[in-house]
Amino acid sequence: MTLELQQVSRTVGGRVHIHPTSLTLEHGTMNVLLGPTLSGKTTLMRLMAGLDMPSTGRIRWDGRDVTGVRVQDRGVAMVYQQFINYPGLSVYENIASPLRILGTRAEEIDRRVRATAEMMRLTPMLERKPLELSGGQQQRCALARALVKGAGLVLLDEPLANLDYKLREELRVEIPRIFEASGAIFVYATTEPEEALLLGGNTATLWEGRVTQFGPTPQVYRQPADMVTARVFSDPPMNFVSCIKEGHRITFGEGEGTGDRAVVPADGVFAALPDGRQVAGFRANHLKLGRHSDQAVEFSCRLDVTEITGSETFLHLLHGQDRWVGLVEGVHDLPPGQQVSVWLDPAHVYIFAPGGRLAAPAAYAASERERAA
Repeated sequence: MTLELQQVSRTVGGRVHIHPTSLTLEHGTMNVLLGPTLSGKTTLMRLMAGLDMPSTGRIRWDGRDVTGVRVQDRGVAMVYQQFINYPGLSVYENIASPLRILGTRAEEIDRRVRATAEMMRLTPMLERKPLELSGGQQQRCALARALVKGAGLVLLDEPLANLDYKLREELRVEIPRIFEASGAIFVYATTEPEEALLLGGNTATLWEGRVTQFGPTPQVYRQPADMVTARVFSDPPMNFVSCIKEGHRITFGEGEGTGDRAVVPADGVFAALPDGRQVAGFRANHLKLGRHSDQAVEFSCRLDVTEITGSETFLHLLHGQDRWVGLVEGVHDLPPGQQVSVWLDPAHVYIFAPGGRLAAPAAYAASERERAA
């Protein structure tokens, strides 16, 4: 089974919600749609499900054109943020409800409900009502009702967004297991890069209705195709600073003070870069408050705000005209307005061409890709 989107777009009232998009999702794969709110994740899912008609393009399921086929006539199941269960029915009857609508035989309903409940770890709760369950159990009940039909395509639209942290962590671990047991095509929408990395599989990054990159999740994270993808697949968003390649050296930053700029050798992945102006990018967790490697370079920044999360501290920094965020280990209650030195290892720096395309991956990412190959 394969789901193919062929130059599919969606325009409503003259406003483009999805730009022409082509994707192929293979049988038995986990596919994450990663992007901020209003990037087009839900719209793309509704097109896949048949809830909305594309303005252009075709949708094929296992080679068959299903562009105009009603959602009821497709093998699709969808789970939303909200716990959509029937409060007056038991967990058993909630799970069984789509099979009863299809007119499935009673013994087949019982077999499939119990098998799905076992997979979802709901067997001891089959006689309870949904309101007698915890939030995580309620969402597992909604997932079970979606899976019991044996749908070939399961769409999960930010299904954990309304759960507290502990329940989210519990279900994040369980969903890959559920996915492997079902064998369906899973499409999972999220705003959180961490969630995409945990789920694995493939990731499509979305920005303003465009799919900017699609591929194996670790590859998209380590080798973002452009600055937009790098920003989407970083939390906080990736930091950027201008740089200039001149012969055998690269200068980061444009300030006149020595603390505003850093010069490093243009070797390794940087050696093949053409001379001229580029943009350097690095993730928040790669900024440090102390020199952590022999290659690390120092930048002087003004501290705007600190946010202490418990075991880590977010540093909101101003470097020239660039705003950076650093994520450092430990509790650092630093007064705003002061100058602080932060350190960055060039091995964690990506270089982007003036147009935004990736020109050189970070050295650590390139070496990890080589080891994986």
